[in-house]
Amino acid sequence: MTLVFQTQNGVTLAGGAGFEPAVLAEALALAPDLVAADGGANQLDDLGQTPQTVIGDLDSIRPALRARLGPRVNHVPEQDSTDLDKCLRLVAAPFMIGLGFLGARTDHTLAAMTSLVRNGSARVLLLGAEDICLLAPPALTMPLEPGARVSLFPMGAVAGQSSGLEWPIDGLDFAPDARIGTSNRMAGDSLRLTVNAPRMILVLDRCCLPRLLAAILATPDWAR
Repeated sequence: MTLVFQTQNGVTLAGGAGFEPAVLAEALALAPDLVAADGGANQLDDLGQTPQTVIGDLDSIRPALRARLGPRVNHVPEQDSTDLDKCLRLVAAPFMIGLGFLGARTDHTLAAMTSLVRNGSARVLLLGAEDICLLAPPALTMPLEPGARVSLFPMGAVAGQSSGLEWPIDGLDFAPDARIGTSNRMAGDSLRLTVNAPRMILVLDRCCLPRLLAAILATPDWAR
């Protein structure tokens, strides 16, 4: 595999579903390198931003913008993976914050969650208007206010343990066609979560981003 972009900084990864300028500014403050997944380049251009590179099958980027960006554009024509998959495969960075992958078309949102599991790294955080979505790491400890929402959605068979949740998950078996864990909430002020496989999607409120990122960078990752 030949990498297209490599950095020691965090990467803000722009997708095509759209995002507000404030969300982009929030992400760039933490992840200053800017990469676009295909049509995400259109969103950045509309906000006066230029990505350092564009990766995708290029069925969405505006032709005039593609021409203007020239060698920054990397065409990956295969259709067996999404543009997010391609970016996660071809970009190397300590972590990524993805914008424009949640909250628009349902099929695109589901595909993005699938990409998190395929990639196998908890250091890819998808940021939406209200939510942060990521693959739960093997172990996570972070401060959260009592009452804060903690949703767990299994993408396959997975189990784990928790402390701090109103409804602990110890001894429970999760699966997408069986038990799921949406709309749990904090009873204490510190979340401790372990899971036994890279198949659990963790969803928190967007306001948790700085604390969550700090916690994720301090934990082991699933990445192979």
